[in-house]
Amino acid sequence: MKVKYIIYTLLIVGAAYLIYYRIAANKKIAAEGASMGKGGGGKGGPSKGLHVDGIVVAAGDFTNDLEITGTLEANESVELRSEVSGLVTSINFKEGANVSKGSLLVKINDRDIQAQLQQALTKQQLSATNENRSRQLLEKGAISQEEYDTSLADLQSLKAQTQLIRAQLAKTAIYAPFSGKIGLRSISVGGYITPTTLIATLSSVNPLKVSFSVPEKYNGQIKLNSEISFTTDGFNKTFTGKVFAIEPGINTQTRTLQIKALVPNPNDELRPGSFAKIKLALSTVKDALLIPNQAIIPVLKGKTVFITKDGKAEQVAVEAGTRTADHIVITSGLNVGDTVLTTGAMALKPGAPVKVTVIDHKSKI
Repeated sequence: MKVKYIIYTLLIVGAAYLIYYRIAANKKIAAEGASMGKGGGGKGGPSKGLHVDGIVVAAGDFTNDLEITGTLEANESVELRSEVSGLVTSINFKEGANVSKGSLLVKINDRDIQAQLQQALTKQQLSATNENRSRQLLEKGAISQEEYDTSLADLQSLKAQTQLIRAQLAKTAIYAPFSGKIGLRSISVGGYITPTTLIATLSSVNPLKVSFSVPEKYNGQIKLNSEISFTTDGFNKTFTGKVFAIEPGINTQTRTLQIKALVPNPNDELRPGSFAKIKLALSTVKDALLIPNQAIIPVLKGKTVFITKDGKAEQVAVEAGTRTADHIVITSGLNVGDTVLTTGAMALKPGAPVKVTVIDHKSKI
């Protein structure tokens, strides 16, 4: 029983000591706060304050860039196929080589069509002779007009038949529709091809097109001849181009606007189908006030920032504009020369003394 009383006594003494210690600590904190409020810490002693970073607001030009992704496309591209079926008699191109517009690429066996053409020409020649004879007889009154019309119709029908055969004959030769680079072929000499057989792909790759989409809210800021810059995987350099075409309507499924730009490709570095990381310059704002994003404090009715005046923090309401990855444009609430606090926002209160270390943020814009 004595041990039990001793334990209870120790517990009571310990609790009393903790209460006394807490009361003494609170009095000490209150005394230090009163001393800080009077600007003293002893005679000539420095005032205490929270150490924070800040930037001095300055005006400058701000380029509003939109970062998006896109795809490189050939300026012109076509899958070469034959209009008729037949055996391949010659292939007149090298895979991966450049070809000129109008160059003969592939020839298909045309012997049967050539024979049909000769037969049609013979019939046409005979019909022309008959038509000429009938016309002479008509002039002499030896035959009726109806008989002459019949011979003339036969001649015109045979001429049309000859033209049809010539058109079929022309389809046995496949020519390059434009100048460009031809890809890998999937046929060989002696092989039988049909209109569904892919011969090769022909692409014009200088210049290239860059296809991309932007949200509809930027519709009014996209103009023809706007410059773009982009990078692709595999090249440690930036390429440039200009917008040349804008889709007239908004895509109702994605709510985006389709845009295409032309990009010079004289050294054949870029290839169609590549993924592009694009930066599109929308507009340039003169005398813009930019501050770091971390300085903004969202509140119920908008946004605020802390500035310093006479060594104390002051909270002011601001209106913001365009936001980038690191900075935000302030349209009202700040003036050039204000010192905006960028750290310690969670610990700051209006009127609290602060010690500010000014940092240079322009080099990071």
